[in-house]
Amino acid sequence: MTPSGNAQSKMEGSLADEIDGEIDGEMDGDNAPVHESHANKVAGKVDHARIERAVREILLAVGENPDREGLRETPARVARMYAEMFGGLHLDPRRHLKKFFTERYDEVVLVRDISFQSMCEHHMLPFLGKAHVAYLPGPRIVGLSKLARVVEEVARRPQVQERMTEQIANLLVEELKVKGVAVIIEAEHTCMTIRGVRKPGALCITSSMKGHFRTGSSTRAELMTLIYGHRQ
Repeated sequence: MTPSGNAQSKMEGSLADEIDGEIDGEMDGDNAPVHESHANKVAGKVDHARIERAVREILLAVGENPDREGLRETPARVARMYAEMFGGLHLDPRRHLKKFFTERYDEVVLVRDISFQSMCEHHMLPFLGKAHVAYLPGPRIVGLSKLARVVEEVARRPQVQERMTEQIANLLVEELKVKGVAVIIEAEHTCMTIRGVRKPGALCITSSMKGHFRTGSSTRAELMTLIYGHRQ
């Protein structure tokens, strides 16, 4: 069933402004923004020196001189990049769903067009795109920014898109006791745009439907309209 304009307005105004505004202001024990504190902790768990040695060996293996000016600091740069790109390995995205609110709302909650960057574990090349995350609440709702944070941390690790889609959906089912979850991801994979078949612009689309989104055709049709209706 399609939410009325009032229902949509309530979700966009009340949840986005009141709940999300409160949660985005979270601070950790050191009074630093949460994301900065976690980034520092993650960097300390990555073996930068080992990555630097490996990158130096790669440069030598392809016939480059790692000691020339332009490449001298490249191993350290790559180590810092990997610490950032794979930071999700050392974080539990489940924690973002632990703080929830008891609220009566029985329509679709959708956060559309969540941008992300991940790393294909097959070629160690990036894939990037957008995730659409929707749920039908049970007794709990969650701050909207938390859905984006879950996407971000599940993406920041060696991944395949199919697994990433399923992982996000399963987290919401397990933590929020929802009536239904839908996750749709659209991404461009550089492992097939800059090498191999070289088809820039080709998109991979994956989906995971749980609960009412899987069993209810009208609920699924409503979701597709909310996500893609503006593109028509």
